[in-house]
Amino acid sequence: MNASSPITLPNALTLLRILAIPFFAIAVWYGHYWQACILFAAAGFTDLLDGLIARTFNQRSDLGAILDPAADKMLMTTAFILMAWRTQGMTAPIPVWVAILAIMRDLLISFYAFASVDRLSDSKFHPSLLGKLSTAMQLIALSLGLLFNALGYRPWMAFLLPQMYWLVAALALASGIHYFLRATRTSAA
Repeated sequence: MNASSPITLPNALTLLRILAIPFFAIAVWYGHYWQACILFAAAGFTDLLDGLIARTFNQRSDLGAILDPAADKMLMTTAFILMAWRTQGMTAPIPVWVAILAIMRDLLISFYAFASVDRLSDSKFHPSLLGKLSTAMQLIALSLGLLFNALGYRPWMAFLLPQMYWLVAALALASGIHYFLRATRTSAA
């Protein structure tokens, strides 16, 4: 397969990740946290794998450049919504305000990128180190939240979880502000 073909192994893995989202959502909704945890981990593994294959075997494609981040955001948004909304029986729900901050950051950046695509160069939409750190912290928080829900309550969670959620919120705000400042500065130049 060549990079110009939309059917590459990385794109197939990304499509599998997208197809897994409803099953992940059903598992969270019905309180099957071990299954949700496994699906979330498998999605994370396919995300790493599709990127590695695309780079190693030169299977990057325009479709993959759109699908891969979209799949990631769909999965994370689904996880944030369900873990903040469907809290009955959860030992480690995501606070609603944290979910709102994380989701709004991604939505605003996506809308800004879409609305500005004709005015701004592609370089403005590459994630910054702060943006990558924010996304990594969101993934860690969601993964640990799913794991903690699967394990059940542990006393040390009362200290760790609030700290983790404050860090997710702070990084979402900081990276969102940084992204807009960077995009505004570059578009003015």
